Amino acid sequence: KGLRLHDNPVLLAALESSEALYPVYILDRAFLTSSMHIGALRWNFLLQSLEDLHKNLGQLGSCLLVIQGEYEIVLRDHIQKWNITQVTLDAEMEPFYKEMEANIQRLGVELGFEVFSLVSHSLYNTQRILDLNGGSPPLTYKRFLHILSLLGDPEVPVRNVTAEDFQRCRAPDPGLAECYRVPLPVDLKISPESLSPWRGGETEGLQRLERHLTDQGWVTSFTKPRTVPNSLLPSTTGLSPYFSMGCLSVRTFFYRLSNIYAQAKHHSLPPVSLQGQLLWREFFYTVASATPNFTQMAGNPICLQICWYKDAERLHKWKTAQTGFPWIDAIMTQLRQEGWIHHLARHAVACFLTRGDLW
Repeated sequence: KGLRLHDNPVLLAALESSEALYPVYILDRAFLTSSMHIGALRWNFLLQSLEDLHKNLGQLGSCLLVIQGEYEIVLRDHIQKWNITQVTLDAEMEPFYKEMEANIQRLGVELGFEVFSLVSHSLYNTQRILDLNGGSPPLTYKRFLHILSLLGDPEVPVRNVTAEDFQRCRAPDPGLAECYRVPLPVDLKISPESLSPWRGGETEGLQRLERHLTDQGWVTSFTKPRTVPNSLLPSTTGLSPYFSMGCLSVRTFFYRLSNIYAQAKHHSLPPVSLQGQLLWREFFYTVASATPNFTQMAGNPICLQICWYKDAERLHKWKTAQTGFPWIDAIMTQLRQEGWIHHLARHAVACFLTRGDLW
């Protein structure tokens, strides 16, 4: 997920400890499609993000190598082929990726390479939050904020990597960049028409970030419930996909906000402030990291168990914006065409589906 050059502690550590560096992204198409349910919009966003990272690495004298295949097979093949002695990656918190990291650790013991990971996708190490809460996730925002008060502020972002950092390491052979290039949508049989107004990549993410932070009055007065769900352009930041893919550092945003708040006489506070939104993200990551089957009802210990009845025809109409309720259908159309809807719009279509309107 670290698809960026700013505040990337794992990349910086690799540069400082290596004679040669191979920046690799393993593209497991089968897993991303079947298990992660990535559709065309998100595929395009990911490919744009990878292309942007490749371009930015090129400006520093390196390149991105995109290797397609199942991660363990890819690692076994290339560890030996390139004589790799160390693998670095972001510390993981999601179930599949935590298992993947553990498997890479075991593979390191078997093949004789070191595995090094650091937290950079979240503000805090979620395990520390769990430990301070007695080994289980805090299930209320208030309790969560209390735990964070014991931990103190998040770690500050690390410095940006530079061309001088890459000059200390041997770059991949230029021929490898062509052999392992970023695939085009057509290579993955993704429709070129499936484009969203959200262009992927660190460059675009940083530009959006700067545009928002320029309006310091908007930043200090931001309150999530007062944002407008039916504006033509997002009345919130619209930065979530860039955080999700690792194009933007959540710590960078947190401390940029802190600097603006420090200069203001008054500013909004969590849970409704911009920093409050980052803490909500942290809260749900923490709960999800320690809750079995978090993304579903069955087998989820903190989810209300409901005996839903099934009506495939009505469910299809909801998915395809054919309910006959203009507000609901407009939201579902926007979701399908753009891959994003305002959080109040999400509440609206979810409640329509589950609270008696559709059923």
